[in-house]
Amino acid sequence: MYNNYLSLPTDLYSSDDIIYIITMVFIRKLKNKSGTYLVEVESYRENGKVKQRYKKYIGKEVDGKKIISSSISNIEIESVKVYGPLMVLNHIAQEINLSKILGEYSNEILSMVYAHCVEPKSINQMEHWFEKTDLNLILDLQRLTESQLLDALDSINKLGSEQIQKEIFNEVRKKYDLDTSGVLYDVTNTYFHGNKCPLGKRGRSKEKRNDKPLVQIGLGVTRKDGIPLFHKTFDGNIHDARTLQAVLPMFEEYNIKEGFFVYDRGISSKDNLTDVKKMNWETICGLPIRDDLKPIVRKIIIQKNLVTIKNRILLSKTAMYATSMTHEIGGIRGKLIVCFNNKMKVAIQESRYDEIQNAQKRIEKKKNIKTGLNKYFDKDWNPLQKEIGKAEEFDGYSCIFSTKNIPNDEIVRIYFEKDLVEKAFQNLKGVIALRPIRHWLYDRVEGHIFICYLAYLLLSLLKYKLRKIRMSPVEALRELETLYKVYMKDTVKGFELTKLVKLTTKQEDILKAIDRKLLKV
Repeated sequence: MYNNYLSLPTDLYSSDDIIYIITMVFIRKLKNKSGTYLVEVESYRENGKVKQRYKKYIGKEVDGKKIISSSISNIEIESVKVYGPLMVLNHIAQEINLSKILGEYSNEILSMVYAHCVEPKSINQMEHWFEKTDLNLILDLQRLTESQLLDALDSINKLGSEQIQKEIFNEVRKKYDLDTSGVLYDVTNTYFHGNKCPLGKRGRSKEKRNDKPLVQIGLGVTRKDGIPLFHKTFDGNIHDARTLQAVLPMFEEYNIKEGFFVYDRGISSKDNLTDVKKMNWETICGLPIRDDLKPIVRKIIIQKNLVTIKNRILLSKTAMYATSMTHEIGGIRGKLIVCFNNKMKVAIQESRYDEIQNAQKRIEKKKNIKTGLNKYFDKDWNPLQKEIGKAEEFDGYSCIFSTKNIPNDEIVRIYFEKDLVEKAFQNLKGVIALRPIRHWLYDRVEGHIFICYLAYLLLSLLKYKLRKIRMSPVEALRELETLYKVYMKDTVKGFELTKLVKLTTKQEDILKAIDRKLLKV
């Protein structure tokens, strides 16, 4: 079915041999029912990536012999379309019935989702990108305009983001062996261009963009595989802790009746612990070292009995030292684990020293310094070692609270190796291009974030399928970029030929891992 590579025969070279050598021209065999055809292919570089374009029909192969056509000029390569990555993404989308769930504008929505996975584009660039792809056939789209895409964004909120997520979750649960017993939850924010969106509020930017209005995004993923279960958007100035209460009702709707939540200290609160407990779920969360915990941690520091072999817990990248005791928060009993990590201590101290030294330089230039750094200086702007020492008291120490009655080492590993949700945010902001948000109408902001969420969902499911070959979804999609679909036409006889280029060994491995049926496409 798939074609083979051929070296360009010497007798086909023209006086422009050197050009062929530089551009790496070769011949590919394209097979169909009527025979094997030879097509000239040229490799070139674009943005540092090696790509291929099809130049012209050369001839055919008969009984293993290359026969060069006397009517080369009759055959034209009409187009070479991006196909491989889009075929795979669409296959996964159809497995979970996304087209049916997304309604009237499903094809337009999916085109944006696929673009965010492969080559993120703004809406006004989508039409041009669409023309370079085979999406017209993959998604049965005759055209793709900016107006269509904006209508598609508007449609998402009309359908109801939470309802769509619920239906998607049910489909994913049917198709994949999801372990929902552990859920990692975290909050991030990103920024807008402009000041017109009602969601956009000034707050503490996690990307150091305090000059821009923000939107908060809460995200829940499975602890085991990092597959997203839900997301929800919030005003940019809402406190992280308040967001959890807004997403907890989803679990009743999803019919997930038991498990445990893992979240960071910024989300911890008495209300959250109480609400999670009411659901009969357990909690493993970080706690800030505030006045109620300082005496406990201070006593452990004074006793100097934390850093011992028996308290050592080896993590994937470092070692923690941990001891535990019973503890109660708002009437909820659990286990308080006090942890120490020397690498963390050194990193925090070095960061503080950098800030103090940079502040000194700014003072010398009569510039303002960061709020809160004044306390480290006397009236003549000399560093106060006593104040610096006070700030260092709890460096390297952290506290975890768990209502789940499991061994200390398991709790510590669950909490400190919860990087799946953090990686999710990194992918959303980096690979999938969530930021910056350029829309300002409420529905379109919600729609844009939802598109990015769906893109991350597909990448997560692709990662799940690729786990046996240990390849990341980004690597797989990049490897499939050269799986083009070629459209050719005989200008005299009028016949058309459409073929896929030959699969490489890696591409074949990828398609096998996803679904062997894809080898027959």
